[in-house]
Amino acid sequence: MNFQQLRSVREAQRRGFNLTEVAQALHTSQPGVSRQIRELEDELGVDIFVRAGKRLTGLTEPGRHVMPIVERLLHEADNLKRAGEDFASADRGTLRIAATHSQARYALPPVVRDFRAAHPDVSLHLQQGSPQQVARLLLDGEADVGIATEALAQFDELLALPCYRWTHSIITPPGHALAREAAELAARGQVLPLARLAQHPIITYESGYTGRSHIDEAFRKAGLALNVVLAAMDADVIKTYVDLGLGVGIVAAIAYDEERDRHLSAIDARHLFADNMTRLAVRRDAYLRDYIYAFITTFAAPLSRAAVDEARLGLGEAV
Repeated sequence: MNFQQLRSVREAQRRGFNLTEVAQALHTSQPGVSRQIRELEDELGVDIFVRAGKRLTGLTEPGRHVMPIVERLLHEADNLKRAGEDFASADRGTLRIAATHSQARYALPPVVRDFRAAHPDVSLHLQQGSPQQVARLLLDGEADVGIATEALAQFDELLALPCYRWTHSIITPPGHALAREAAELAARGQVLPLARLAQHPIITYESGYTGRSHIDEAFRKAGLALNVVLAAMDADVIKTYVDLGLGVGIVAAIAYDEERDRHLSAIDARHLFADNMTRLAVRRDAYLRDYIYAFITTFAAPLSRAAVDEARLGLGEAV
């Protein structure tokens, strides 16, 4: 039994049993992959995959039991490699970050700047995706740290640590009727009611992104229809279409900058929608190199190494 056999088996499942894609991912030949898989099956004495001729079509019953063990073995091999690297080259290596667009675009730039200044020999790889995709990259061992608002706390294999709370803003073109009404209400010490917002077409995030669930929940609780005319994955797209006059936008407050977005107006919406929590997640069983701890603390100062380790041991708060 060797690691190349284990990697061939794992990639075969991950890539939908397409051995051509497996061979490309492992930089080898398709016959070589087939041989590695068959040799492992022969050694174990069971078929891991269901076959139709020469094609793999699924996992056998033994295969479904074997696969989690294969994943654990390869993950622990990665942990062993990282532990060695930590002592051989303490502040050199690669940090793989997976984040949603809003986090990558608005929250991470100053963090990356400060981290790079302190750790110039660490190469950063930033991947963007939906909250579910961020979680999957962590679970598959393709990211070291994940940052998102939703989804990360839904996986038992992940330690999702609370970082900071944030709210939404309503954005409109300058001089929009809703912006004028909000300003008039504010002058009288009042706030814009949700019923007035509901009278306008809405441009906001796709379901599952950037606090969208709290927006839906607020309208549902109020018994109001949410007329979403366009849904997008990132705030820059939302702002573009608000600027075109297609509707009123609802975005993360951090996505609006008064100087940069002078062509738009913003209305504080914290009274309309529940606060959102940004979380940073790692695999519970991952070996965290020293510079990963440093990045976590740079992103959220309360998350010291001690606090992270306590949470991993079940002694601290993990949300």
